Formats: sequence, structure tokens, C-alpha cells
Amino acid sequence: MAPRRRKATGAASEAEAAAPRVSAPRVKGAPTEPRESPAVPEAARPSARRCGPARPSGSRREKSGPEPQEKRQVRARAVRARAARAEDRVEGPPARTEGVMPPAAPGPPLPRRASRREGTARSARERRPQPGPTEVPGPLVPVSSLGRGKEAPGAWKPRAVLDKLRLSRQEISEAAEVVNRLTDHLLRRLQSCESEFKGVALLRTGSYYERVKISAPNEFDVMFKLEVPRIQLEEYYNSGAHYFVKFKRNPKGNPLGQFLEGEILSASKMLSKFRKIIKEEIKNIEDTDVMVERKRRGSPAVTLLVRKPKEISVDIILALESKSSWPASTMEGLPISNWLGAKVRNSLRRQPFYLVPKHAKEGSGFQEETWRLSFSHIEKEILKNHGQSKTCCETDGVKCCRKECLKLMKYLLEQLKKKFGNRKELDKFCSYHVKTAFFHVCTQDPDDSQWHSKDLELCFDNCVTYFLQCLKTEQLEHYFIPEVNLFSRDHIDKLSKEFLSKQIEYERNNGFPVFGEF
Repeated sequence: MAPRRRKATGAASEAEAAAPRVSAPRVKGAPTEPRESPAVPEAARPSARRCGPARPSGSRREKSGPEPQEKRQVRARAVRARAARAEDRVEGPPARTEGVMPPAAPGPPLPRRASRREGTARSARERRPQPGPTEVPGPLVPVSSLGRGKEAPGAWKPRAVLDKLRLSRQEISEAAEVVNRLTDHLLRRLQSCESEFKGVALLRTGSYYERVKISAPNEFDVMFKLEVPRIQLEEYYNSGAHYFVKFKRNPKGNPLGQFLEGEILSASKMLSKFRKIIKEEIKNIEDTDVMVERKRRGSPAVTLLVRKPKEISVDIILALESKSSWPASTMEGLPISNWLGAKVRNSLRRQPFYLVPKHAKEGSGFQEETWRLSFSHIEKEILKNHGQSKTCCETDGVKCCRKECLKLMKYLLEQLKKKFGNRKELDKFCSYHVKTAFFHVCTQDPDDSQWHSKDLELCFDNCVTYFLQCLKTEQLEHYFIPEVNLFSRDHIDKLSKEFLSKQIEYERNNGFPVFGEF
């Protein structure tokens, strides 16, 4: 095993009480390195535009200075102006009145009284110059319609895009039946007496179970959780997210004893054995054509590919379950007190946390004995109960557009990755970055009235604005571990972030033509 430097956190209960590390405040707009403190100044966080009325005084948002009312109105008008410009282009010039003779010589056009809509559009154009395609690196595909007939670019319809992304109930049912049959078979094998993993249980996570899956039910994430009592975590360097796992007491007969590397529970050894059992067992599944895909370096998942009747990818992830207090690095994370309430936050933090065999980067390789914190079960719970009102989006409740915005954000990234599939700049971006940014926008705009269904286009524009700000400032805090910057240069280089930022800007300024492609 490679030499390792680690910082003992002691028992999890002691770690919870540890004082947070202190970091220097960030300068807005300046590239920053990964931070060492979970305490992040509110003013340094990117701000999204609001999509509803201003929040009451005394809220967390106002501590960093409320956005001026005039600025919010200008930004809201800019969104409406794009649609107005599109309609003007579609309508064309006014028809000549019959019987009126044209002027004898061409001259400057007579001024005409502008409508309120046109005035708003001109005002927005003056405030917000539109960059041309020359600012965007790489080939730009001409604006295409999304079944809109003669509508001009800029008049995109978010509801039409969402309708295209809606999953068929029959497809969902067929895919779920295949995945459930497969996972139940593997679970029975792992729970057998001769297995080192006989204590495993199923935990369904991921976008399908969060009900934010888009396009097709062809990807599933399934956790096989294994409770490991009385463990001690030792933080890897000051990562905040990666840990070495030790047993406080290692009695003889512990089935996991064979995976120890010295006193450390080896993530690579456990994952290797877990993978071997699954690879052998799928040979005994007679009614499903399934294979194990080649191991991806650094991935915590064993990926199964179901080939018939339709291709379905299933990521099986081994996760250690700890019912101890959450590590100290999460103390300032999960900022939902003003959104879902302090009681909900406390309740969620009393739930177990998980460790998956996702190794920490070490130089050009990985430290293969490390485990990474996972809170996918909490993310699922937040998305399930996402409104301040308990009846938000229920049958008799008021409908919000939070999940719709998340779906559109995921689809935007997915389509751009398809469009530029031959370029490496987008390789390191994933849907988790989009989801994290979305959670932060929900924190900054916590009221249900700020996510009204009728304001979908404006709310989506707010999410896009926040994500662009994260790219430009190279700052995207992990939602549960604030000291972890997902957009640090250790994770994603600056050129890749600039490339994605320019592509998104182009899409927004041209009515998201990529939504109608591929």
C-alpha cells in the first residue's frame, strides 16, 4: 500500500464536536483552490435570480445582502424579452395599408408608438448584449426547431421539452421488472451463509428512484448496504470526503477481517471480492441476458449490462452503513433550515451515513484503501419532500416546478455531452454537478411561491444563471461537505469550465436549440 498521511478523527461522536477549520474568505470571480473549512462566507456563494416574490426579512439569503428589486425586475424582463423578440420575428413587418401610396423617395422611417412588450424587449436588449456564435469555441449547430413550425429561435417551450422527456409507463414497468429480478437474485446469493456479505440489504438510489430520470429508463443505481458497527474514521489528508476505515475492536471471526490491510479495512479488497461474487453469480441467471462490464478505474460500481430485450445499465454499489454521528466535515452542510426546516435537517442528520469504495486521487493514481462519504439516500428524501408546504405537488396541493427545472438542467448537460462527444472538455462533468447546483438554488430561493409552475421558464433561467456563476468563479460547494469544492482545479481544469460556460451561454441566447437535436 502506498504511504499515507492521515488525520485521526477519533470516534464519530468526538468528530461531530470538533471545531470547524477556518479558511480565508473568497474573492468573487477569482479562481480559488480547494478550501479547508466547512464554514463558507455566504457572500462568496454564487447567487441565482429569484423567480418569485422577495423573501421575508431576516432570512439567510438577506445576510449576504438582498438583490435590489430593480435588478430582479430587469432580469425577469430579459427572459420575457427573448420570447417577445421571437414573436416579433415570426410576425414580420406590418402589412402595407391598402390604398396608401408609398413616399416618393426613400427616407428615414417615421417613428411609431411602441407597445409595452416591444419596449421591454428593446430595454432588455440594451442591457444585455447577445454574444454571437464567434465567441463559442468549437462547431455550432444551427438553431433547430422542436416541432414548433415557423417559430423563431428564442421562442423555446419548456413544457414541450419536458413532454419529450416524460417516461412511458410501459417502459418503466418493463425495465423495473428486469432490474428487480436481477437484483433480487444477486441479493439472495450475497445473503447466503457462505458469503462474506451476508448482512447486505437493498437500498435503491439514483435519478430513477428520485423521479427525475429523463429520456429513457435505461440506467439504474442500486446500493447493497452492509452495516459495520463500531468503526473509526481517519480522514485522508484534509479531504473532508475520503476516509480510512478502522474497527474499534476486531474480534476473531469477523467476516470482514480478511479485507484488513494492517488495521485498515481495504476498499479495493472488498470491492474486488464483491465484484468476483457478482461476476460468478450472473452465470446462473437463465432468464436474462446480462454481462459484467469492464471495471472503470476509480469507479465504486460493478456495472451490469442487460442486453435483451432492451439495453439497461445497472450500477451495483457496495456501501458500508454507519449509524454513528456524521463526520465533523458535514457540520455546516445540508443547509436546508430555511427551506425545509431545522427539524427536518436534524431528523435527516440522525439517519445513517454511507461509505462507498470510491478512492481518493493520489498524484496520478488513487489511494485504493480509502472510502468516500455518500448521502444519496438523503438526496432522494429531499427530492421526495421538496416543498416548504407538506402538500407541495401532491394531488390536492399547489404544483411547483423544482423537479422540472432539475430535469431540464440534466437534459441540457446530457445534450451538450452528446453534441461534443468527440471533445474531452466535457468528460469530467456529470449530473451530480447539476444536482448540487440545483440544491443550492433551492436553498437560496426556499419559498414555494418562488417556484410556481407558471414561472417554469424564469426558474429554469435562474438555475442556469447559478450554474454559470459556479463555472465562472470555479466554486461549487458539495451540498453536504462545504469544504469540498467540486469545481476546484484539482477536479476540473479551467479551460473545460470555460468551454462549458460558453456553450451554455450560446444555448441560452439562442433559445436552447440543443434541446431539439439528437
